[in-house]
Amino acid sequence: MKKQILVFALATAMLMLLSGLLAAQTQQPAPAQETTPAQETATVQQASNLQVEVSAICKDVIDRAPVEAGSSFPASVGKLFCFTKISGALDPTHVTHVWSFDGTERARVELTVNSPSWRTYSSKNIESHEVGAWRVEVVDSAGNVLQTLNFEVTPS
Repeated sequence: MKKQILVFALATAMLMLLSGLLAAQTQQPAPAQETTPAQETATVQQASNLQVEVSAICKDVIDRAPVEAGSSFPASVGKLFCFTKISGALDPTHVTHVWSFDGTERARVELTVNSPSWRTYSSKNIESHEVGAWRVEVVDSAGNVLQTLNFEVTPS
């Protein structure tokens, strides 16, 4: 199974690379200049877009999957998780989960993304008095918000 996943990941990365190169060939030609393979890879990575395929606020993450996902949780929950499945990374990069309560940033967690399809999560302890509107923004390494997850914590 691991071999099949690796083959799929490599095939996906190659297809994305070829797609980027074909798209570059259909655009106006740039003035002739030499580039190294590393520069070409960096250019393709910059042109690719990270996407959030799956996201959830949940009570736990087990076997790399969200458990008891929802949009409303009692204050007695203790801890919540933000699960994200990220796609589109051609090179190792990162995303950041920015946790906010009532419009004020409460936590910023940088998470590594090491393959074209990557599942990751962060967690936040919820205090019993932190009742109200919460949000987690998933932000790429350039500071672009990829997705916003809104949820509420209600009195127990």
